[in-house]
Amino acid sequence: MGDEDKAQHKAEELKGQAKEKAGDVTGNEQWQAEGKADQAKGGFKQAVEKVKDAVKGR
Repeated sequence: MGDEDKAQHKAEELKGQAKEKAGDVTGNEQWQAEGKADQAKGGFKQAVEKVKDAVKGR
């Protein structure tokens, strides 16, 4: 399940990047903020997965 989680977290980060870019293009500040938040959340979750892997010795 770890690899699946990693893929979902990366997808969340990429979705955030796309949302932020769409906000930039349209001038929609809400989308920009949501995109940044999605990226941060995805990045944080990826960092947690890396720590889990390090603890497990992968």
